[in-house]
Amino acid sequence: MVKNEKSDYLKEPVRPIEPKEDMLVGDLVEAFEHTSYQSRNLARCFNAYRNMLSAPDRVTVFFGFAGAMVPAGMKKVVISMIKNKLIDVLVSTGANLYHDWHEARGNRHYIGSQKANDTKLREMFIDRIYDTFADEEKFRESDNAIKNIADKLEPKPYSSREFLEKMGQAVKGTDSILATAAENGVPVFCPALNDSSIGIAITKHYYECLKTNRTPIAIDPIKDNWEIAQIKLKSKSTGVVYVGGGTPKNYIQQTEVMLEVMGFETIGHKYAIQLTTDDAKWGGLSGCTFEEAQSWGKITKDAKMATAYIDATVALPILVTALIQKCQDMIAERRRLKLTWDKAELKSIQQI
Repeated sequence: MVKNEKSDYLKEPVRPIEPKEDMLVGDLVEAFEHTSYQSRNLARCFNAYRNMLSAPDRVTVFFGFAGAMVPAGMKKVVISMIKNKLIDVLVSTGANLYHDWHEARGNRHYIGSQKANDTKLREMFIDRIYDTFADEEKFRESDNAIKNIADKLEPKPYSSREFLEKMGQAVKGTDSILATAAENGVPVFCPALNDSSIGIAITKHYYECLKTNRTPIAIDPIKDNWEIAQIKLKSKSTGVVYVGGGTPKNYIQQTEVMLEVMGFETIGHKYAIQLTTDDAKWGGLSGCTFEEAQSWGKITKDAKMATAYIDATVALPILVTALIQKCQDMIAERRRLKLTWDKAELKSIQQI
Protein backbone atom coordinates (compact mmCIF):
# COMPACT_ATOMS: atom_id res chain seq x y z
CA MET A 1 0.00 0.00 0.00
CA VAL A 2 1.41 3.38 -1.04
CA LYS A 3 1.69 5.83 1.81
CA ASN A 4 1.18 9.46 0.88
CA GLU A 5 3.47 11.96 2.53
CA LYS A 6 2.54 15.58 3.23
CA SER A 7 5.15 16.63 0.70
CA ASP A 8 3.27 14.70 -2.01
CA TYR A 9 0.43 17.22 -1.73
CA LEU A 10 2.49 20.36 -1.36
CA LYS A 11 4.63 20.16 -4.47
CA GLU A 12 3.66 22.96 -6.81
CA PRO A 13 2.77 26.44 -5.59
CA VAL A 14 0.06 28.58 -7.16
CA ARG A 15 1.66 31.26 -9.33
CA PRO A 16 -0.11 34.63 -9.16
CA ILE A 17 -1.08 36.15 -12.50
CA GLU A 18 1.08 39.14 -13.39
CA PRO A 19 -0.62 41.30 -16.03
CA LYS A 20 1.81 42.83 -18.49
CA GLU A 21 1.42 45.44 -21.20
CA ASP A 22 2.59 43.07 -23.93
CA MET A 23 0.82 39.94 -22.65
CA LEU A 24 -1.06 38.00 -25.34
CA VAL A 25 -4.36 36.26 -24.65
CA GLY A 26 -2.49 33.01 -25.30
CA ASP A 27 0.10 33.94 -22.67
CA LEU A 28 -2.68 34.57 -20.18
CA VAL A 29 -4.34 31.21 -20.83
CA GLU A 30 -1.01 29.42 -20.44
CA ALA A 31 -0.50 31.27 -17.14
CA PHE A 32 -3.93 30.04 -16.01
CA GLU A 33 -2.40 26.56 -15.78
CA HIS A 34 -0.78 27.59 -12.49
CA THR A 35 -3.85 29.27 -10.95
CA SER A 36 -7.01 27.75 -9.44
CA TYR A 37 -10.72 27.23 -10.04
CA GLN A 38 -12.12 27.80 -13.53
CA SER A 39 -9.07 29.64 -14.87
CA ARG A 40 -7.03 26.45 -14.40
CA ASN A 41 -9.85 24.43 -15.96
CA LEU A 42 -9.82 26.74 -18.98
CA ALA A 43 -6.08 26.13 -19.32
CA ARG A 44 -6.81 22.39 -19.23
CA CYS A 45 -9.32 22.86 -22.06
CA PHE A 46 -6.66 24.73 -24.03
CA ASN A 47 -4.11 21.94 -23.47
CA ALA A 48 -6.60 19.23 -24.43
CA TYR A 49 -7.45 21.14 -27.64
CA ARG A 50 -3.75 21.59 -28.42
CA ASN A 51 -3.16 17.86 -27.91
CA MET A 52 -6.05 17.12 -30.24
CA LEU A 53 -4.61 19.34 -32.97
CA SER A 54 -1.16 17.78 -32.67
CA ALA A 55 -2.29 14.14 -32.50
CA PRO A 56 -0.49 11.81 -34.95
CA ASP A 57 -3.82 10.62 -36.36
CA ARG A 58 -5.79 13.44 -38.01
CA VAL A 59 -8.58 13.91 -35.44
CA THR A 60 -12.05 14.75 -36.75
CA VAL A 61 -13.37 17.50 -34.44
CA PHE A 62 -17.12 17.56 -33.74
CA PHE A 63 -18.27 20.92 -32.36
CA GLY A 64 -21.53 21.09 -30.38
CA PHE A 65 -22.91 24.63 -30.33
CA ALA A 66 -25.87 25.04 -27.96
CA GLY A 67 -28.09 27.94 -26.98
CA ALA A 68 -28.46 31.23 -28.83
CA MET A 69 -24.84 32.35 -28.91
CA VAL A 70 -24.96 34.23 -32.22
CA PRO A 71 -27.14 37.06 -30.86
CA ALA A 72 -24.54 37.38 -28.09
CA GLY A 73 -21.81 38.18 -30.63
CA MET A 74 -20.13 34.77 -30.93
CA LYS A 75 -20.65 34.33 -34.71
CA LYS A 76 -17.18 35.40 -35.82
CA VAL A 77 -15.55 33.20 -33.17
CA VAL A 78 -17.11 30.15 -34.81
CA ILE A 79 -16.28 31.45 -38.29
CA SER A 80 -12.64 31.74 -37.17
CA MET A 81 -12.77 28.18 -35.85
CA ILE A 82 -13.96 26.92 -39.24
CA LYS A 83 -11.39 28.95 -41.19
CA ASN A 84 -8.57 27.78 -38.91
CA LYS A 85 -9.60 24.11 -39.20
CA LEU A 86 -10.50 23.88 -35.51
CA ILE A 87 -13.90 22.44 -36.50
CA ASP A 88 -14.61 19.58 -38.92
CA VAL A 89 -18.28 18.92 -38.12
CA LEU A 90 -20.71 21.43 -36.62
CA VAL A 91 -23.81 20.36 -34.69
CA SER A 92 -25.93 23.28 -33.53
CA THR A 93 -29.24 24.35 -32.15
CA GLY A 94 -31.55 25.86 -34.73
CA ALA A 95 -31.42 29.16 -32.86
CA ASN A 96 -27.73 29.74 -33.59
CA LEU A 97 -28.13 28.90 -37.27
CA TYR A 98 -31.28 30.97 -37.70
CA HIS A 99 -29.72 34.05 -36.11
CA ASP A 100 -26.63 33.53 -38.26
CA TRP A 101 -28.86 33.39 -41.36
CA HIS A 102 -30.70 36.51 -40.17
CA GLU A 103 -27.45 38.48 -39.86
CA ALA A 104 -26.16 37.15 -43.18
CA ARG A 105 -29.12 38.91 -44.79
CA GLY A 106 -27.98 42.26 -43.44
CA ASN A 107 -29.93 42.32 -40.19
CA ARG A 108 -28.57 42.96 -36.71
CA HIS A 109 -29.12 42.19 -33.06
CA TYR A 110 -29.06 45.12 -30.67
CA ILE A 111 -27.76 45.95 -27.21
CA GLY A 112 -30.77 45.84 -24.88
CA SER A 113 -31.60 45.23 -21.24
CA GLN A 114 -33.06 42.35 -19.28
CA LYS A 115 -34.98 44.97 -17.30
CA ALA A 116 -36.96 46.20 -20.30
CA ASN A 117 -40.76 46.28 -20.20
CA ASP A 118 -41.56 43.12 -22.16
CA THR A 119 -45.22 43.90 -22.78
CA LYS A 120 -44.13 47.22 -24.28
CA LEU A 121 -41.57 45.40 -26.41
CA ARG A 122 -44.32 43.12 -27.69
CA GLU A 123 -46.39 46.13 -28.75
CA MET A 124 -43.40 47.36 -30.80
CA PHE A 125 -42.67 43.89 -32.25
CA ILE A 126 -39.28 43.76 -30.54
CA ASP A 127 -38.07 40.36 -29.31
CA ARG A 128 -35.78 40.06 -26.28
CA ILE A 129 -33.04 37.49 -25.75
CA TYR A 130 -31.97 38.29 -22.17
CA ASP A 131 -30.20 41.66 -22.68
CA THR A 132 -30.34 41.65 -26.50
CA PHE A 133 -33.08 42.99 -28.78
CA ALA A 134 -34.17 42.00 -32.29
CA ASP A 135 -36.78 43.25 -34.76
CA GLU A 136 -39.57 40.69 -35.14
CA GLU A 137 -40.66 42.22 -38.46
CA LYS A 138 -37.16 41.56 -39.84
CA PHE A 139 -37.37 38.01 -38.47
CA ARG A 140 -40.53 37.47 -40.54
CA GLU A 141 -38.60 38.51 -43.66
CA SER A 142 -35.86 36.01 -42.80
CA ASP A 143 -38.51 33.33 -42.25
CA ASN A 144 -39.93 33.93 -45.72
CA ALA A 145 -36.47 33.78 -47.28
CA ILE A 146 -36.02 30.28 -45.79
CA LYS A 147 -39.47 29.28 -47.01
CA ASN A 148 -38.52 30.45 -50.50
CA ILE A 149 -35.53 28.09 -50.49
CA ALA A 150 -37.81 25.21 -49.54
CA ASP A 151 -40.32 26.22 -52.23
CA LYS A 152 -37.66 25.90 -54.96
CA LEU A 153 -36.28 22.51 -53.91
CA GLU A 154 -37.30 19.19 -55.40
CA PRO A 155 -40.07 17.83 -53.13
CA LYS A 156 -38.26 14.96 -51.37
CA PRO A 157 -36.72 14.21 -47.97
CA TYR A 158 -33.55 16.12 -47.03
CA SER A 159 -31.24 15.72 -44.07
CA SER A 160 -30.73 18.87 -42.04
CA ARG A 161 -27.15 18.85 -43.37
CA GLU A 162 -28.40 19.04 -46.95
CA PHE A 163 -30.91 21.80 -46.25
CA LEU A 164 -28.48 23.88 -44.18
CA GLU A 165 -25.90 23.61 -46.96
CA LYS A 166 -28.51 25.12 -49.33
CA MET A 167 -29.01 27.97 -46.86
CA GLY A 168 -25.25 28.52 -46.67
CA GLN A 169 -24.96 28.59 -50.46
CA ALA A 170 -27.78 31.13 -50.62
CA VAL A 171 -25.75 33.63 -48.57
CA LYS A 172 -22.38 32.79 -50.14
CA GLY A 173 -19.72 35.43 -49.58
CA THR A 174 -21.26 36.84 -46.41
CA ASP A 175 -19.79 36.86 -42.91
CA SER A 176 -21.81 33.83 -41.89
CA ILE A 177 -21.28 30.51 -40.13
CA LEU A 178 -23.50 28.73 -42.66
CA ALA A 179 -21.78 30.37 -45.65
CA THR A 180 -18.28 29.72 -44.28
CA ALA A 181 -19.13 26.09 -43.52
CA ALA A 182 -20.54 25.56 -47.03
CA GLU A 183 -17.50 27.19 -48.65
CA ASN A 184 -15.08 25.03 -46.62
CA GLY A 185 -16.96 21.74 -46.86
CA VAL A 186 -17.79 21.59 -43.13
CA PRO A 187 -21.07 19.70 -42.64
CA VAL A 188 -23.62 21.37 -40.37
CA PHE A 189 -26.26 19.29 -38.58
CA CYS A 190 -29.24 20.50 -36.59
CA PRO A 191 -30.93 17.49 -34.96
CA ALA A 192 -33.84 19.59 -33.67
CA LEU A 193 -34.34 21.76 -36.74
CA ASN A 194 -38.11 21.74 -36.30
CA ASP A 195 -37.62 23.33 -32.87
CA SER A 196 -36.44 26.64 -34.31
CA SER A 197 -37.46 29.49 -36.58
CA ILE A 198 -35.95 27.53 -39.48
CA GLY A 199 -38.43 24.78 -38.67
CA ILE A 200 -41.24 27.33 -38.44
CA ALA A 201 -40.35 28.66 -41.90
CA ILE A 202 -40.33 25.15 -43.38
CA THR A 203 -43.68 24.52 -41.68
CA LYS A 204 -45.07 27.53 -43.53
CA HIS A 205 -43.80 25.98 -46.76
CA TYR A 206 -45.46 22.67 -45.76
CA TYR A 207 -48.78 24.37 -44.98
CA GLU A 208 -48.89 26.34 -48.22
CA CYS A 209 -48.05 23.22 -50.22
CA LEU A 210 -50.97 21.38 -48.63
CA LYS A 211 -53.30 24.30 -49.43
CA THR A 212 -52.30 24.24 -53.10
CA ASN A 213 -52.08 20.45 -53.55
CA ARG A 214 -48.28 20.48 -53.97
CA THR A 215 -45.85 18.05 -52.40
CA PRO A 216 -43.71 19.69 -49.71
CA ILE A 217 -40.12 18.88 -48.88
CA ALA A 218 -39.41 16.96 -45.67
CA ILE A 219 -36.52 17.04 -43.21
CA ASP A 220 -35.49 13.47 -42.40
CA PRO A 221 -33.82 13.33 -38.95
CA ILE A 222 -33.01 9.61 -39.27
CA LYS A 223 -31.08 10.36 -42.45
CA ASP A 224 -29.13 12.82 -40.30
CA ASN A 225 -28.34 10.02 -37.86
CA TRP A 226 -26.93 7.80 -40.60
CA GLU A 227 -24.90 10.63 -42.13
CA ILE A 228 -23.20 11.71 -38.91
CA ALA A 229 -22.65 8.09 -37.89
CA GLN A 230 -20.72 7.51 -41.11
CA ILE A 231 -18.47 10.49 -40.38
CA LYS A 232 -17.63 8.94 -37.00
CA LEU A 233 -17.14 5.50 -38.57
CA LYS A 234 -14.80 6.67 -41.35
CA SER A 235 -12.69 8.97 -39.16
CA LYS A 236 -9.33 7.75 -37.89
CA SER A 237 -10.05 9.25 -34.48
CA THR A 238 -12.50 11.79 -33.13
CA GLY A 239 -12.72 14.55 -30.57
CA VAL A 240 -15.57 16.67 -29.27
CA VAL A 241 -15.84 20.30 -28.20
CA TYR A 242 -19.05 21.42 -26.54
CA VAL A 243 -20.33 24.92 -25.88
CA GLY A 244 -23.11 24.29 -23.41
CA GLY A 245 -24.83 20.95 -23.78
CA GLY A 246 -28.39 20.07 -24.73
CA THR A 247 -29.29 18.41 -28.01
CA PRO A 248 -26.02 19.14 -29.87
CA LYS A 249 -23.99 17.47 -27.12
CA ASN A 250 -26.21 14.40 -26.89
CA TYR A 251 -26.36 14.08 -30.66
CA ILE A 252 -22.58 13.96 -30.97
CA GLN A 253 -22.21 11.74 -27.90
CA GLN A 254 -24.59 9.11 -29.26
CA THR A 255 -22.67 8.49 -32.51
CA GLU A 256 -20.58 5.75 -30.86
CA VAL A 257 -23.63 4.08 -29.31
CA MET A 258 -25.54 4.28 -32.59
CA LEU A 259 -22.74 2.54 -34.47
CA GLU A 260 -22.53 -0.19 -31.82
CA VAL A 261 -26.27 -0.81 -32.06
CA MET A 262 -25.95 -1.18 -35.85
CA GLY A 263 -23.20 -3.77 -35.38
CA PHE A 264 -20.11 -1.73 -36.26
CA GLU A 265 -16.89 -2.02 -34.28
CA THR A 266 -16.00 1.41 -33.02
CA ILE A 267 -14.62 3.30 -30.04
CA GLY A 268 -15.62 6.48 -28.28
CA HIS A 269 -14.20 9.95 -28.75
CA LYS A 270 -10.52 10.30 -27.75
CA TYR A 271 -10.63 13.99 -26.85
CA ALA A 272 -13.37 15.87 -25.03
CA ILE A 273 -13.65 19.56 -24.11
CA GLN A 274 -16.63 21.40 -22.68
CA LEU A 275 -17.51 24.95 -21.63
CA THR A 276 -20.69 24.91 -19.56
CA THR A 277 -22.48 26.59 -16.67
CA ASP A 278 -24.52 23.49 -15.83
CA ASP A 279 -23.86 21.09 -12.99
CA ALA A 280 -23.85 17.28 -13.00
CA LYS A 281 -25.94 16.97 -9.83
CA TRP A 282 -29.17 17.95 -11.62
CA GLY A 283 -28.96 14.88 -13.86
CA GLY A 284 -29.21 16.78 -17.15
CA LEU A 285 -26.91 16.11 -20.08
CA SER A 286 -25.67 19.70 -20.23
CA GLY A 287 -23.88 19.20 -16.92
CA CYS A 288 -23.08 15.53 -17.43
CA THR A 289 -19.40 14.79 -16.86
CA PHE A 290 -17.21 13.07 -19.43
CA GLU A 291 -16.55 10.39 -16.82
CA GLU A 292 -20.27 9.54 -16.89
CA ALA A 293 -20.09 9.38 -20.69
CA GLN A 294 -17.29 6.82 -20.35
CA SER A 295 -19.74 4.43 -18.70
CA TRP A 296 -21.68 4.43 -21.99
CA GLY A 297 -18.57 4.02 -24.11
CA LYS A 298 -19.12 7.45 -25.65
CA ILE A 299 -15.70 8.65 -24.48
CA THR A 300 -12.66 6.34 -24.46
CA LYS A 301 -11.25 5.30 -21.08
CA ASP A 302 -7.93 7.03 -21.77
CA ALA A 303 -9.40 10.15 -23.40
CA LYS A 304 -7.85 13.56 -22.82
CA MET A 305 -10.73 15.47 -21.21
CA ALA A 306 -11.30 18.91 -19.71
CA THR A 307 -14.33 20.90 -18.59
CA ALA A 308 -14.53 24.54 -17.54
CA TYR A 309 -17.65 25.65 -15.68
CA ILE A 310 -17.79 29.13 -17.14
CA ASP A 311 -19.94 31.41 -19.29
CA ALA A 312 -19.09 30.48 -22.88
CA THR A 313 -19.48 34.09 -24.05
CA VAL A 314 -16.40 34.78 -21.93
CA ALA A 315 -14.49 31.51 -22.34
CA LEU A 316 -14.95 30.68 -26.02
CA PRO A 317 -13.39 33.87 -27.46
CA ILE A 318 -10.49 33.56 -25.01
CA LEU A 319 -9.91 29.88 -25.81
CA VAL A 320 -10.09 30.32 -29.59
CA THR A 321 -7.85 33.41 -29.56
CA ALA A 322 -5.27 31.52 -27.48
CA LEU A 323 -5.36 28.58 -29.91
CA ILE A 324 -4.90 30.84 -32.93
CA GLN A 325 -2.02 32.67 -31.23
CA LYS A 326 -0.22 29.66 -29.81
CA CYS A 327 -0.95 26.83 -32.27
CA GLN A 328 -0.27 28.39 -35.66
CA ASP A 329 2.27 25.70 -36.63
CA MET A 330 -0.23 22.94 -35.85
CA ILE A 331 -3.02 24.78 -37.66
CA ALA A 332 -0.82 25.32 -40.73
CA GLU A 333 0.07 21.61 -40.88
CA ARG A 334 -3.50 20.46 -40.29
CA ARG A 335 -5.11 19.55 -43.61
CA ARG A 336 -8.78 20.22 -44.21
CA LEU A 337 -11.16 17.29 -44.58
CA LYS A 338 -13.14 16.74 -47.76
CA LEU A 339 -16.29 14.67 -47.37
CA THR A 340 -17.66 13.11 -50.56
CA TRP A 341 -21.36 12.23 -50.47
CA ASP A 342 -23.48 10.15 -52.80
CA LYS A 343 -26.98 10.94 -51.59
CA ALA A 344 -26.97 9.66 -47.98
CA GLU A 345 -23.81 7.60 -48.37
CA LEU A 346 -20.47 9.03 -47.31
CA LYS A 347 -18.13 7.69 -49.97
CA SER A 348 -14.89 8.99 -48.47
CA ILE A 349 -13.16 11.37 -46.08
CA GLN A 350 -9.96 12.75 -47.57
CA GLN A 351 -7.38 15.23 -46.36
CA ILE A 352 -6.81 18.02 -48.86
